[in-house]
Amino acid sequence: MTPSVPLSLVSILLLSLASSETVDPSDLTNRNADFAARLYRAVSSRTDDNVFLSAFTLSAALSALLTTTGGPTQDQLLRGLGLTGLDPQTLPDLFQNLRTVVPQGSVAMNLRQGVAILPSQSFKVPPSYLDLVQTKFGGNAQSLTYTVAQEAIDTINRWAQDQTGNQVRDLVTDLDPQTQLLLATAASYQTRFSPSFNSSLTQDERFYVDRYHVVMVPMMFRADKYFLAYDRSVKVGVLKLPMADGTAMLVVLPDEDVDITSVEEEVTAEKIQAWIRQLKKTKLEVQLPRFLLERSYSLRDVLQTLNITQVFQDDADIINMGGAKGPKLTQVYHKSVVSVDESGGDITPGGGTNVFSTLPPRLTINRPFIFIIYQQMTGSVLFMGRVIDPTKK
Repeated sequence: MTPSVPLSLVSILLLSLASSETVDPSDLTNRNADFAARLYRAVSSRTDDNVFLSAFTLSAALSALLTTTGGPTQDQLLRGLGLTGLDPQTLPDLFQNLRTVVPQGSVAMNLRQGVAILPSQSFKVPPSYLDLVQTKFGGNAQSLTYTVAQEAIDTINRWAQDQTGNQVRDLVTDLDPQTQLLLATAASYQTRFSPSFNSSLTQDERFYVDRYHVVMVPMMFRADKYFLAYDRSVKVGVLKLPMADGTAMLVVLPDEDVDITSVEEEVTAEKIQAWIRQLKKTKLEVQLPRFLLERSYSLRDVLQTLNITQVFQDDADIINMGGAKGPKLTQVYHKSVVSVDESGGDITPGGGTNVFSTLPPRLTINRPFIFIIYQQMTGSVLFMGRVIDPTKK
């Protein structure tokens, strides 16, 4: 097997969509992509920095919580996640099935993941619910003593490290002693680009953060046949970089005179699917910067901009074991890391070199870009991010 570029992601790979009826898979894909795009736009609009997140992290955690809610709280969660009309009780089984999908001919995903639902000590987690979260969502549910804040912080951070093979550290740095319910998510995901880049061809090149700021970055290189599209309405080029486990990365590069924020306003489920459909194979030289992003988010405010508010209110209809009304959701923590480099190299003869009789066009990713990682078989969006400055986390 040709070695290829390792890609480490610290985030969760999730899909939590289901129905008691037979549902068109493309409908589920579109619902998931819609939530991913809305979440990405909400986060990216709040910062000028690099962005990286997994909508699946949030979908899984909230879907696991969804099974304990009722009334307006449950209805609003369904709407916010784009799952209106689906049966919440079937979400766990469908999520478990989709979480373990491995496309034929692909290597299994090297994924370490965790979803934690953590109520305060006054709300005991019943064994039946603990089993549901563990078996269907690959997660954890336990009560914590938030009044002893440092002890709770240490417990959560040890859990995150255990779940991700020490890849996620310091998921939580401070806690409100009055916390009633916390959602925490983390994962370590590793895959490889296929075809790969060759580390011997990497060289420092300019990356134009903006018109006044230029940085030097290690730029990876490969000449091969790639899938490429151009969207004239948004003025972006779209490059597909396949991975060995059946996923792929879309690199969305705005034209030189186009601000990335104007492109982000146009990123929707329909737009992502249109880009995928328009991809056509072409000979191409590709230069892609190495980058390492480490992003942490407290998502309560972001979720409220997506009209998920009721679950955070004092009258939230979250049912505790025994039928009593449980705690309101206090905060949602999300931490993700992506590292893209060419460790492992390319040892095939001529690997990564120009093997064409005539020079193909070159696509150099040397200015801010958006990237989207999705399952090729289903089209489901797994991760979204943007690189403003590859030299910064």
